[in-house]
Parts: sequence; structure tokens; C-alpha cells
Amino acid sequence: MTKPLRRDAARNREKLLHEAARVFTEQGLDGSLEEIARRSGVSIGTLYNHFPTRDALIDALIPPRVAALDEVAARAAAEPDAWTAFTGFAGDLLDRLTTDRGLLDAFTGDHPAAAQLVAACHQGMSQLSSVLDRAREAGAIRSDASDEDVVHLLWALSLLGEATGTIAWRRCLGLVLDGLRAH
Repeated sequence: MTKPLRRDAARNREKLLHEAARVFTEQGLDGSLEEIARRSGVSIGTLYNHFPTRDALIDALIPPRVAALDEVAARAAAEPDAWTAFTGFAGDLLDRLTTDRGLLDAFTGDHPAAAQLVAACHQGMSQLSSVLDRAREAGAIRSDASDEDVVHLLWALSLLGEATGTIAWRRCLGLVLDGLRAH
């Protein structure tokens, strides 16, 4: 049984999570822990009292953001047309990955000690696989396009978006989707 945090400790924890969200969104999951503490108005020791490792902080912060992709998957599942479901899923996912560097790092980085993050990423991959399986069964997507191929393409587009902005990845997404569509 854990005892509840004192009010000031709980307030510090919330400030740390808020500022970590901002820093990770801006800089990725390798963002400065010192910067997070500074923006929170606490010492680095206070940060480590709440989150003894970077992965502990990541596990407290990122899985709910990954779980937010459940909405994207639900929209795709509700869409009657398998191709529209896939393209909508891909576009929504890229919107999120290109605006949240921490989320992009969560999907592409290696944080094995962040067990909740790993589980959330597996859930996200399972959702993508379901959308792709449905598109394959409907004959909407090329049968030789593996889940891994699609993940690599989406990852590359997210990096393009991070480097050049929304207009570039959206244009290139259209080209990629044309290449993935069954003819």
C-alpha cells in the first residue's frame, strides 16, 4: 500500500509531468531532464525523487498519449470502406507523429525499461495490423505490402514531416498511398 503524496509533492509531480510533456513534444524523449526540472521550478533531485529514471518518467507520461490512438483506430473500424479506413488511419497517425516528437520517439525509439510504453506500442501496432488486414481482405491494398513495409513508410513520412513540415508529408503520403493501392 502506497501512502498518498503530500499536497506540495503531488503539485510538483503534476508540474513535472506537464513540463515533461512540453519538453518531450518539442525535443523528443531524449529531451533534457534538467530543462524539465527548471521549467517546473524544482530541483533535479525532486525530479529523480518522483521519477528515478528517464524510462519511469516516459512510462508515466507517454502511454496515455499512445493510447489516444485508440480513437484513430475506432474511427478506422467504424469506416465502412477499407481503403478510406486505412488512409484515414495513416493520415491521423502522421498528424500526431509530426506534431509530437515524443510520440514519434516512443514508436521509433528503444525504451525496453518503459514496460507500459512497450505495451502501448504493441497495442498501436496491433491496431495498424487490423486496419491493414481489413484493407488486404477487401483487395484495397497491394497484397505484397507487409505491415513492416507500411510502418517503414509511415516512419519515413513522419521524419519528412518533422524536417520539412506538414505540406511535404501530406503530398508524399498521397504518392505513397498511390503506390500501396491495389490496381
